[in-house]
Formats: sequence, structure tokens, C-alpha cells
Amino acid sequence: MKKILLPEENEITKYYRANLHCHTKISDGRKLPAQIKEDYMAHGYSVVAFTDHDTFACHNELTDENFVALNGYELEADEDDNHGKNFRYTTHICYVALDPDRDTGVFHRPSKFYWPNKENPQFECDITLTHHERSYTPEFINFMTEKAHEEGFFVTYNHPAWSVESYPQYINYKGMDAMEISNYGCVIDGYDEDNGHCYDDFLRNGQKLYCIATDDNHNGHPDDSQYSDSYGGYVMIAADKLEYRTITKALKDGMFYSSTGTYRHVGPKILSLTFEDGKVTIKTSPAKRINLMTCRRRCLIEEAPYGEYVNEATFNVSKDDRWFRINVHDDAGYKAHTNAYFTEDLFE
Repeated sequence: MKKILLPEENEITKYYRANLHCHTKISDGRKLPAQIKEDYMAHGYSVVAFTDHDTFACHNELTDENFVALNGYELEADEDDNHGKNFRYTTHICYVALDPDRDTGVFHRPSKFYWPNKENPQFECDITLTHHERSYTPEFINFMTEKAHEEGFFVTYNHPAWSVESYPQYINYKGMDAMEISNYGCVIDGYDEDNGHCYDDFLRNGQKLYCIATDDNHNGHPDDSQYSDSYGGYVMIAADKLEYRTITKALKDGMFYSSTGTYRHVGPKILSLTFEDGKVTIKTSPAKRINLMTCRRRCLIEEAPYGEYVNEATFNVSKDDRWFRINVHDDAGYKAHTNAYFTEDLFE
């Protein structure tokens, strides 16, 4: 039986471009939320998750028939002591509320990033929330994820390279919905946030999670600069309408793919993804290379001859692969990423 993993865009299903990691003047960004909406809509976006540091703020007033403002925030757990190193480990996690009526966060703590000013009135913390003293341990980080899920949040693990985290740290984190396979703001700052290897580590250890590309924008660079920290990492969400709960349900269901580019260059597109009789077929925008990766030492590739392009590939998949994911490379070097799909869910 043919399974539609990512549908073709049609009269019913549309793809909505989204940035799921964004900072504003509520914390350490340089623009107000309304300015972010205006800028991102002008660049073809329909969805932005506002994820200021430590401060959960609702932006439902920005949502209309052409734009959805997802409410969220970013929390961190920092190592207390560097133990003789010249750096400290940290873990940053974004929480996006699945329901627009959610009006409080999960953890209470005044933000060290929050700088009130005349353009940005003080956000009051809900003092009835339980205060949790955070600790840089897998146990506490997993507790944060568990509590966030209980309270109705979509949870993402952010920028492991910037956080100076590697396998011994992040492999102990459990239950997150997604991880950043690319963080454009960090790339602009010089970090290697091409995190496919990190995603594979989670998958090979049996975790079922999605991958997302984000901006993590603070708008610290002008839009006419090649170093703009916006519009370079995004997800394309398949949904039948642009409505808050429909968008967040699509996120929870994995009905999206990720792509990377710049504000001057839109990244590769995935037009459809299907599975039937042990074969996965992907259709894309013109690409130089399409490659499939699996849990084991078996990768496949469809590559265009010099001066030409490919826009479709079919790969054989077996149950022994455990999972597969696909990357699409354009001629400028940018990539689109599918989520991982587990063979136990596909073979009947």
C-alpha cells in the first residue's frame, strides 16, 4: 500500500514556511514582535515561533488569516563550574505551545536576558508557578522535557555546536520532539551547525525525533548584508489551513521538511515523499544530488551529470535499515532534509 509521507501541494494541502526559533526585544533580539512579523511575511513566511529567552509571552494578536504567531520561549541549563576548562557546557531548549490559549510557561525564573525598555513593557512572571532551580544534568534536562510535554509544548534541542555539547552530553537527553539539524544564526557567527551526525546519533540510539532548520535570529545584522541572521533556516509545514492548532498538529505529526538557504537564496524544495513496496520516492526542485542515509553502513545517492539536474529519486529500503532520511542538495550547496522514517512503521 502506498503511504504518503509528505504530500504534494494541491488545492487542499499547502506548505507554509516557518521559523521555529526567533528572538525579539523581549529578550536579546533587536526588533519588536510586530516588526518580525512584517519582515518575515515580506520574505514568504507564514509562521514564526517567538521563543525569547526564559520569558513566555503570548503573541496571539499577531495571528491573522495570513500569519500564525506561535507562542513559546527558550530555556537553558548551564554548567555551574567549568572544572578547569575555558568554557562551560550549556543546553538550550525551545518550547512551543501547542494551543494558543496556553498563557503560562513551565518553569519560573526571571530572565537574565530580559532587558525592559520603553518599547517593551515589563512582562510579569506568574508567581504561582513552581520555581525550579536548574542544573546541568541529564536528569534535570529530561525532567524539563517531561514537564513541557505534560503542559502541552513542542520541545526542540538547539545548536549543539554553539553549546559546545557533543555525544557524551546530548545522547543522554530523552524524549524531545525535534533537534536543530541546522541553526542559521550560529552558522552566520562561524559555528559548524550542520548537525546531521548529531541527528544520526539520536536515531541510532533508538530515539524517534524530528529534525528542524531554524534561524535563531536576533536581527543583529542589517537585511542588506550577506551576514543577515534571518531567512536561512526554516521548515515547510504541510497543512490544510493556516490555523494555530492545525500548524502545531502538523509539527507533532512530522508533516514537514526542513531547508536551508539565505535571504537571497531559497533553499531546495521537497515536492512529495512516498513509500510503497519497499521503495521510497522523492520529488524535488532541481537538485545536484539526492542522498538517502540509513541506520547502518548503507547509503544511496542519485547525482546529476555535470551541468544537469535531478528532480526525482527512488531508493530501495529494507526492514534492516531501521530508519532512513534523505538530503537534497542544490547547486549552491544548500540542503533540504526530510525527517527520519522508521521501517517498523512502514512495513506491514
